[in-house]
This record gives sequence, structure tokens and C-alpha cells, in this order.
Amino acid sequence: MNIGQKLKELRVLKGLTQEELADRAELSKGFISQLERDLTSPSIATLTDILQCLGTTLNEFFTEDVEEQIVFGVEDYFVKKDEELRNTIQWIIPNAQKNIMEPILLTLEKGGATYPDTPHEGEEFGYVLQGSIVIHVGAKSYRAKKGESFYFTPDKQHYLTSKAGAVIIWVSSPPSF
Repeated sequence: MNIGQKLKELRVLKGLTQEELADRAELSKGFISQLERDLTSPSIATLTDILQCLGTTLNEFFTEDVEEQIVFGVEDYFVKKDEELRNTIQWIIPNAQKNIMEPILLTLEKGGATYPDTPHEGEEFGYVLQGSIVIHVGAKSYRAKKGESFYFTPDKQHYLTSKAGAVIIWVSSPPSF
């Protein structure tokens, strides 16, 4: 960890000059400058005082932020092919079951279907990328074709079918796939 650079970033974030920080911490501007350039190292007590002036603690300062993955490609997908129902589910966001939403890419082969899902709390949303589908919710059925979307609350048994095949982005909240 580059302590000097991180101290400088915090100082700038707080809108302080080196001189203002030095005054608050009862240090010299030259010492703050040397710290920020990693030319000297502070004692734990001095670092604690500086961090207090910057509104943080030793623990927060030394906790490394783990960079979160934002963009996912095909190599990140988890794929499950179901020969019996003639469908393929691709979880397009890895470990999405820990999130509020779980988006999948669903490919229904000709005559394919999804497993009937039992009623649950939440929301279901989908967008048809290719082909057409029938959305079965309870005793009712709804058709959707390429370019159309669907949304329902899954308080009844529900599943999708396709006579000619289809590709769908399907988002479930909370995750249920």
C-alpha cells in the first residue's frame, strides 16, 4: 500500500491543503509533503492524529477495497443444459443468487419449456430476443414475441414454453433459478 498517495487522496477529497492539514494535526507543512511523497513514515500515533483530522480511522485507512466486477462476458457465464426440457440456462451474472435480481439468458429449443416454478414472493421480468414464447401463470397463458417483454408477480405456478424456439433474457427477484 502506498500510504503517502492514499493520505494525499484523502486530503484532497476533504478539500484541505497540506498547510490546513498540518495545522489541524499540529505538524509542519513540510512533514505532510514528505509523507505524501513517501519520503518519510509517520509513527502510529502521528498517523492516527492525521487520519482523525481526515475523518477516518486506522482500520478504515488500511482496509483494502476489493474491486467489484461490473462487466461480464461469455467466459464468466455458468451454463446448464436440460435435455429433457430442451432448454439451456446461462447465468449471465456469476453468483447472482446473492443479489436482489438474478438475470439469466434462457434458450428454449423447438418444443422446449422451463420447469414449472412454484409460487413465491418477488417479481419476474423477461425480454424476448429471438422467437416467441408462451408464459404460463396459473391457469392463464400469454404470448410474447421478439422485441416484447413480460412482467408478473410469481404468486402462482409459472413456466415458459416455445413451439418454435426462443432466446429470452429473464430476471427474477429475488433469485429463484
